[in-house]
Amino acid sequence: MSNLRPPTRAELLAAAGRTIPDIIAPGLLVLFCGINPGLYSGVTGHHFARPGNRFWPTLHAAGFTPRRLQPSEERELLPLGYGITNLVARATATADELAPAELVAGGALLREKVGELRPRILAVLGVTAYRAAFGQPRATPGRQDARLGDTLVWVLPNPSGLNAHYQAADLARVYGELRLAAEQLAE
Repeated sequence: MSNLRPPTRAELLAAAGRTIPDIIAPGLLVLFCGINPGLYSGVTGHHFARPGNRFWPTLHAAGFTPRRLQPSEERELLPLGYGITNLVARATATADELAPAELVAGGALLREKVGELRPRILAVLGVTAYRAAFGQPRATPGRQDARLGDTLVWVLPNPSGLNAHYQAADLARVYGELRLAAEQLAE
């Protein structure tokens, strides 16, 4: 697909079920974990690619990146100590299309991935998905008491434009709290 035009409806529909590669490496400071790729990401092959998704602007506003990265620049996160994965690999139009069993299975795979890669912090982007994937029905956003091995776990609001509970400034603030905690760990 050309980066000069948005995907067609047919291209979006054809992206259902596609996967996109993780942006990961051992020893990351923060591993961001989305719920699953959207169809726009499935078409482009890049995480958080839909123009209305607030992930990239939020990372910059919270101080994780020196400038607002484009989805196609996602690999620039690795030298900064950050990576991206998903609970469920397959692209869907909305996360509501995921079965609870898929989230549980994704949580198990994520535990394995974290055990191998050993990031300092795992940041799951979506409290409802975290609750389902990890069997934590009372989890709230922020740092969790539970750890995955030596990895701290944080739950952050989903940056999707569909998440109306958090405005841009709210997202920047709560993601910024994670950045400050990560900086303290890095010292």
